Amino acid sequence: MIDNAQFNRIALLLPILQQADAAFAREFQQAASFARIPAGHDVFLEGDRVESIALLISGVVRVYKIGETGREITLYRFGNGSSCILTANAILSQKTFPAVATVEQDAEAVMIPADVFRDWVKRHDLWREFIFDLLSQRLFTVMAIIDEVAFRRMDRRVASLLLSQARKQNPLRITHQEIASELGSSREVISRLLEDFVSDGSIRSGRGTVEVLDFELLESRSLM
Repeated sequence: MIDNAQFNRIALLLPILQQADAAFAREFQQAASFARIPAGHDVFLEGDRVESIALLISGVVRVYKIGETGREITLYRFGNGSSCILTANAILSQKTFPAVATVEQDAEAVMIPADVFRDWVKRHDLWREFIFDLLSQRLFTVMAIIDEVAFRRMDRRVASLLLSQARKQNPLRITHQEIASELGSSREVISRLLEDFVSDGSIRSGRGTVEVLDFELLESRSLM
């Protein structure tokens, strides 16, 4: 159970509670618990049993797969007001978690037990619609990743990633391995591609940093 002060704060941050009627709000307050999860903590590993689902009110969680060779690829991230559809699916199907979920930025979350989650799906239209909306959003994201991996050249994918990140912060604090893990490639391939971008003057690469020098040129590389 969460106390009134916590609930009032959480209600301002979770859109689903802003639409909830009094009965569902009371159920939510009684069933939920509050958790702080530090960056670097693995919420779930592949094969874990899922006993609860987290609704984030701060922070970011990355969900990714690890292949037999040890390579990683990011499936999606979720943050404030959202949750993990793979967790929801594991609860509904009563199967184990099929990926890895790791906290990237210190997170605060509302935890809903698995049995309560399943009961709400049956009884509350609002909760069911919330879960279906999550499914729709994540399915679109994962389909886009499949399209990228299957049909788009890696140099274009690297250029697109650098552009999107550099528009938020430039230079970027990112390693070659982190880029590889994000895109499902190897560090060696990423290093070679970054060397190409350095050679044509579109970026500058240092230890743990990448700076975009020519946005137009890099954008052209993302479309070639």
